[in-house]
Amino acid sequence: MAYFVTGATGFIGRFLVERLVARGKPVYVLVRKESLGKLDALRAAWGDGAKHVVPVLGDLAKPNLGVSAADQRKLKGKIAHVFHLAAIYDLKASAESQQAANVDGTRHAVEFAAAIGAGCFDHVSSIAAAGLYDGVFREDMFDEAEDLDHPYFRTKHDAEAVVRHECAIPYRIYRPGFVVGHSQTGYIDKIDGPYYFFKLLQKARDIVPPWMPMLGIEGGRINIVPVDYVAAALDAIAHKKGQDGKCFHLTDPHPHRIGEVLNIFAKAGHAPQMTMRLNARMFGFIPAPVLYGIGSLAPVKRMMRVVLTDLGIPKDVFQFVNWPTRYDNRETVKALKGTGISVPPLASYAAKIWDYWERNLDPDLFIDRSLAGRVKGKVVVVTGASSGIGRATAIKLAGAGAKMILVARGEEKLVETKREIEAAGGTCWMYTADVADMSSCDALVARVLKEHGACHYLVNNAGRSIRRGVVNSFDRFHDYERTMQLNYFGALRLIMGFLPTMLKQQQGRIINISSIGVLSNAPRFSAYVASKSALDSFSACAASELADKNVHFTTINMPLVRTPMIAPTKIYESVPTLSPEEAADLVVDAIVHKPVRIATRLGIFGAVCHAAAPKLTQILLNAAFNMFPDSAAAQGKKGEEAPRQELTPEQIAFAQLTRGIHW
Repeated sequence: MAYFVTGATGFIGRFLVERLVARGKPVYVLVRKESLGKLDALRAAWGDGAKHVVPVLGDLAKPNLGVSAADQRKLKGKIAHVFHLAAIYDLKASAESQQAANVDGTRHAVEFAAAIGAGCFDHVSSIAAAGLYDGVFREDMFDEAEDLDHPYFRTKHDAEAVVRHECAIPYRIYRPGFVVGHSQTGYIDKIDGPYYFFKLLQKARDIVPPWMPMLGIEGGRINIVPVDYVAAALDAIAHKKGQDGKCFHLTDPHPHRIGEVLNIFAKAGHAPQMTMRLNARMFGFIPAPVLYGIGSLAPVKRMMRVVLTDLGIPKDVFQFVNWPTRYDNRETVKALKGTGISVPPLASYAAKIWDYWERNLDPDLFIDRSLAGRVKGKVVVVTGASSGIGRATAIKLAGAGAKMILVARGEEKLVETKREIEAAGGTCWMYTADVADMSSCDALVARVLKEHGACHYLVNNAGRSIRRGVVNSFDRFHDYERTMQLNYFGALRLIMGFLPTMLKQQQGRIINISSIGVLSNAPRFSAYVASKSALDSFSACAASELADKNVHFTTINMPLVRTPMIAPTKIYESVPTLSPEEAADLVVDAIVHKPVRIATRLGIFGAVCHAAAPKLTQILLNAAFNMFPDSAAAQGKKGEEAPRQELTPEQIAFAQLTRGIHW
């Protein structure tokens, strides 16, 4: 006698077939013509037993499974068991598709089994057939199912009804719990069930250390079983005599509450565990209309949609947090007695499950995070591209396939950047413009849009820095005006010029080269820091307005970089600085990973100090101010040669300690 399996290429099916072929009998599997390639790929996993696997062309959506009359005649009287596994196991699937596959498909399978005179119809259902029954659901219960509103629950229940009421041959029904990966290898073919929360645990791990206690939820008991147990139990029970007409719960007799499950996987993934857990039932006193009303508010809906999308969690999952059902599995335990088949403890294989997910199914693995994947063929405008950070950035982006728009005041050095890019096979265009001149900015925007039709990335790099204490600036108000004119108004003019097109194309990112000084408020840079702070504040406000338009901002609070802009300050020759290429890598990071802000740890620490202890921080900065003098030019000593300033051991030690901050 032989076997016939629907859903053989599915998750449970592939492991069931592996066990069936080990019995040395033919296994006929239903496949669509377009799925033959998938079947061939599985033959390697089945090893020598694959020779017993015979494909039968058909379609779950058609009467008699779409199997031809000729194939039905060949199979008639030869099939001992029809294993029906083909179904949709996806909470996100539409109600129509679930009805077609789960209910209509089961009816077609039942018709086919009767037509070929199969010995037994083995129907793989789900614990979802019980709905959200409040209490213990026995294996002999069916009509008692409750709360079948969700289409997945309803269709699994209705599919069972088809088997119970319409099957003309002996049948057996199996209800697996939430099926997760293989307990020995961790293998799983798609994200489902508890896997939806793995990204949340991973993000928590990236933010806080694993020893930090977290606040979480405590819901109902979620019944989890590994796929290898399900396949083994199916195979064993199907071949045990005297079990026709029975239903078997392939479930864990000792299920964990959802909070415990998340903690088990958090431990497996080295993420912080939810030490303090709130039972979701605590909020049952809140009237449903109130909860519905709050959830219907547009800002709340949008926020929840963005968060859940980012984490990959379907909103329907939260309906099952308070899972009320316990599953009695005495018939299953009795049928498996003496086989050695039992459900392994979740904690014993959780690490394998997590490891497989993180190595193979983590959604982040399928995002193209290469620079070329972001900028190839895209129009990228970089100001200040003739030297320093701008030049290094343009060369890197052009090397990744970007259509580079090089902008600077001086044409001579800009030509050198263009030649280097083109010599390396890149594509670029050169535009001379003075970003401090508003009319020049407008002309630049008009030319770029006319000649290229878009601007996908704008890198506001052109800037001016003035290192002069306030006491030496009383008669130099123009320092503040010209710094603000270029660093803020010029950059803002370009942003406002390109924004309408970015909004129209529903795509754009603006990257502002700011300064660590905005976070540290280093003295002697009041003009420079004020101008960069203005741009940072504008970007923060605009980003909140445009977040839902797919136009985003990244601010890079750049530490001290070895560029021509800092050359006049001789003491910078003796302090740690970034190279232009290292600074350009931060721009690349902004494009590839799309953060809101990029800053050094020291810069963030400076901002925290200003917020937590502003008076003490001012005293420390004043000491640093007095440690490093103004240059001769800043002191108004015109015409004097600026000698190389040798730093004292005290100054060198302080500069090393505050690496990257402008002093």
